[in-house]
Amino acid sequence: MKLPDFTRIPLAHLPTPLEAAPRLGAAIGLPTLLVKRDDATGLAMGGNKARKLEYLLAEAVAQGADVVFTTGGVQSNHARMTAAAACKLGMRSELFICDPEPEVAQGNLLLDRIYGATLHFIPNLTLGQMYDRMDQRALELREQGHRPYIIPVGGSTPLGSLGYVRAVQELAEQCRARDQRVDAMTVATGSTGTLSGIVLGARLFMPETRVYGISVSPWAEAGKRKTAQVAGDAARLLDLDWAPAPDEIRLWDDWLGPAYGVPTPECLDVIRIAAQTEGYLLDPVYTGKALAGTRGLAERGELKPEETVVFWHTGGAPALFAFNALFGDSPQRHQDTKLG
Repeated sequence: MKLPDFTRIPLAHLPTPLEAAPRLGAAIGLPTLLVKRDDATGLAMGGNKARKLEYLLAEAVAQGADVVFTTGGVQSNHARMTAAAACKLGMRSELFICDPEPEVAQGNLLLDRIYGATLHFIPNLTLGQMYDRMDQRALELREQGHRPYIIPVGGSTPLGSLGYVRAVQELAEQCRARDQRVDAMTVATGSTGTLSGIVLGARLFMPETRVYGISVSPWAEAGKRKTAQVAGDAARLLDLDWAPAPDEIRLWDDWLGPAYGVPTPECLDVIRIAAQTEGYLLDPVYTGKALAGTRGLAERGELKPEETVVFWHTGGAPALFAFNALFGDSPQRHQDTKLG
């Protein structure tokens, strides 16, 4: 099968803009920085998950599903966007949250509640145990006559990753239209589905462009193995005889910090820089760490100042409102200056 042969339900505002970000680029040592605005996909305040959900929920509809399950942390962007997409398609959603229930619903969790999702707070389980709980709940609902559809964490399946194969095709078309060569691109990497799709998409549509994942969750070796597996399985969906080896995947965990969801000083710094140079809103869980890694790769010479680099802005701004204490007393980077 070819990419257009796969059914997708339009959920995102596409194509997303490709913008030059010269002030941000100058601040992080990459003068020719472009930003692919996948924070502007529209659904539920935007983000990268909309592209994956277009394919996954098309399969759910084809199967006659009336309720959608997924799992993630209390500030999961994927959970928020899954709940919104379910509303749009007339389905219910049940979200299995792997953290304790907070006293106050903020950020993505507040939006989950507004979208009417049924929330199950089940902390201290492994991912495999969480999938077992989802399977048990699905069995209960099937016995009641419902038709649940389970989406793995992050929507990071071979089918879901096709959303980012298509995204790279979109980017390649935008670059051709402006006669723009791209030397490298960087993206936040958690459950690896976005990186997997970009790796496969780059092989098909931008073979001269290097792809760098900046890990926000898996340590590099585990993330490389999973990315290689998902990318290879997605290639097989497209009848391609290709699969990358794990050591072919460029994935860095140097900016992950102590754990997933724990902001680092470098992350908080670049969040302010992006906001105060270009007006971009990044988040402390995904895109902030990804931009910190992009700056770090430039400082190490892995990304060179003469190169054109695309930073994939994958969204996540709603989570900022759950981290307000980190920004309340921060000094301003830019002080007022006198004209003249």
